[in-house]
Amino acid sequence: MFDKSLVGRRSETITRSWSSKDALLYALAVGAGQDRPLEELEFTTENTEGRPQKVLPTFANVALSGDGVPLPDGVDFSKMLHAEQGFTVADELPAEGEVTTSSAITDIYDKGSGALVDIESEARDSTGRLLSTLRTAMFFRGYGGWGGDRGPTADWEKPTGKPDHQVTYRTREDQALIYRLTGDRNPLHTDPAFAGRGGFPRPILHGMCTYGFTGRALLHAAADSEPKRFRAMKGRFTKPIIPGQAITVSMWIDGTTVRFQTTDETGSPVIDQGTATIL
Repeated sequence: MFDKSLVGRRSETITRSWSSKDALLYALAVGAGQDRPLEELEFTTENTEGRPQKVLPTFANVALSGDGVPLPDGVDFSKMLHAEQGFTVADELPAEGEVTTSSAITDIYDKGSGALVDIESEARDSTGRLLSTLRTAMFFRGYGGWGGDRGPTADWEKPTGKPDHQVTYRTREDQALIYRLTGDRNPLHTDPAFAGRGGFPRPILHGMCTYGFTGRALLHAAADSEPKRFRAMKGRFTKPIIPGQAITVSMWIDGTTVRFQTTDETGSPVIDQGTATIL
């Protein structure tokens, strides 16, 4: 069902738009203002005096994503896990806008226990200028073993020194119910029966919600809360968390490159091999 013949499958080019309200909802969905409601008003309101609305950089993964690339019929999406996510942006995202997007399967790897599918999406403005590139890797458990290439090995190494910054956020018990309103309605995150079929004792938090929390930490600690400085981010999902759990983001800064790792309450990585570009 999964093999190299899937490489090159492309979605239709579609037009996507977003409003100020969409950006505000996303900010709330990834915890902005959750602990200190008056500290992130430029991301959670559009009418605060002296603080015009700004957009969290990780909103690019929602606002600028392409349509789904066709996968083979009969794929069990309860066996699907978000494995990796990365994005680049040419500039700060506006509070509202419109783009055309398209997506394609760029590679597929046989990991033995499953198949890893790489998808790349491009978003362009009305002049055709490339605004953002998104890269998503999806792991489908139980669909490996067909003798394909296992893929490249990672060259990321965790720095040995003390982090330059560490930020801890606690997610809400109802975090998945809020985040799903940004567009990802996968019942793996809300339906106990569906999560059980996927091998989880209870619904897990969206990986992209944890990613958004991580992006907020990077933005505030390493970019002085200035989205214009935040140009790229990528990381590998290694372990899901349950809504209500806390995460800690550790950051090591080397010029414009920030290496990061997000861990759960036990210290286990939940987003690993993270790299961000901050000007």
